[in-house]
Amino acid sequence: MNKEPMEFENEEEETHNVNPLSALQSIQGFLTKEEELVFMQILFSSSATIRMGNFGLSRKEVEKLLGITNDEEAFASFMKRVNQGVSRYFKVIYDERRNQVVALMRVPAKQARNVLNKESLAILMFIFYHQEVLQNEYTLFSQLIHSFGHESLQVTRKIQANLDPLKKIGAIEVYDTNSNEEAYQLTAIGVHMFSDSYLRRYAEFSQSNQLHMEDVLRFFKRYNMNGGVSDDSVET
Repeated sequence: MNKEPMEFENEEEETHNVNPLSALQSIQGFLTKEEELVFMQILFSSSATIRMGNFGLSRKEVEKLLGITNDEEAFASFMKRVNQGVSRYFKVIYDERRNQVVALMRVPAKQARNVLNKESLAILMFIFYHQEVLQNEYTLFSQLIHSFGHESLQVTRKIQANLDPLKKIGAIEVYDTNSNEEAYQLTAIGVHMFSDSYLRRYAEFSQSNQLHMEDVLRFFKRYNMNGGVSDDSVET
């Protein structure tokens, strides 16, 4: 299984992503040598295989590597330029709530089936909705049982088996509730795995109706840092 953090997109978008490393050849036109090394550190630390539950770097770590301190403009400039350089295949995000800078690899939805089966993807979307839309801090295992089937040994084992890939790619982590029941929380990777266009297709399929992007993002509460609707090439 591919252990790189990813962002799922529509089949119509970026279906030519066959050699992600080729994007790195042009990054020197956007970043200084020092900034290029910082991006490589972010990319390396975002690997689920390497970090095992501690994905990406904190903003403080990134600023230290860049040689800046509490410089909002310099940090924003670095994030903007690195994404300009690798946007065809990667997206670097800063999750302020979790204080994590993480690199995601863009993966067309069709290829995503090779990474997550439909059961794991359904569980991830449920947790995403439960926490990002309904604003719950964590999701209990019993809530997954209640939503995906009656409690039985077979169902319990099946859900646990489909949670494992989500843990391995860094989309969710076990959350300590100080109780005997296991709970899960989205990571910065899990929160940003679904592109806006993917969410649009998902919502339209469930509603059997075409929707304006503003309605979809409002439903999923997915707005950019400036409070506006992010640009989506599917809309053009």
